[in-house]
Amino acid sequence: MGPAVVPRDHPPGIVQLSAHPLRWRLLRELVRSDRAVSELTDLVEEPQSLVSYHLGRLRGGGLVTRRRSSADRRASYYAIDLAGCREQLQAAGGALHPGLWLVPAPGAPVRRARGRKPRVLFLCTGNSARSQIAEALLQRMSDGAVDASSGGSRPKPLHPNAVRVMTKRGIDISANRTKHLDEFLDQRLAVVVTLCDRVREVCPEFPAHPRLVHWSVPDPALEGPTNRASYLAFERTAAELENRIRFLLHVLSEPSARRSSHAER
Repeated sequence: MGPAVVPRDHPPGIVQLSAHPLRWRLLRELVRSDRAVSELTDLVEEPQSLVSYHLGRLRGGGLVTRRRSSADRRASYYAIDLAGCREQLQAAGGALHPGLWLVPAPGAPVRRARGRKPRVLFLCTGNSARSQIAEALLQRMSDGAVDASSGGSRPKPLHPNAVRVMTKRGIDISANRTKHLDEFLDQRLAVVVTLCDRVREVCPEFPAHPRLVHWSVPDPALEGPTNRASYLAFERTAAELENRIRFLLHVLSEPSARRSSHAER
């Protein structure tokens, strides 16, 4: 459901919602990672009932989404809708004055520091679909300026639909090897992104304390009884990862991300 229509003489919804200090803090936390309510409660140090109320307001305004956890169906993960926020911010400027219509910044180039690349590791359970797709997309979208890898807690063969959706985008991953996350325990990483609620719970500590990010992305292989039936879910997953990675590139362009990737393999 999209944000409610606001009369022209009222501030746009994103202005009203984000002006509240607690809602602004929640948005700032969700920019960093998808979070469960219990985590947000601890981070903002407010009662769960109050946090849940304001998350509901943000969801109603089209700024935040919610998904059931695949690891614990009693829990949910909240995520900021960055694309939706961008669109509403652009419209808010235009609502005030046509000359203030905001133009999105171009994709931030990731610059190499002394020839070394920021290193990003994507993790899911099987390393058969989500993390493989994300690895390939980041390599392509960064034009090779990021060293992307992927692994899983219980690797299984590469899913044919992951190969198909990447082939559609001009990327061949058919020869990719699936890997156990233990292969990366002695490597220094800038960012570790968990794409699976289950793998997040078993994610080990890595050297150099990389930035830990969670994206609660459902397993597309569970969306149908056959590969043909689940193919559209793989397309949705690839599209979501493309959008998230587009914003991740801005984070990787920050000096702090480049400094944390100073060591080689």
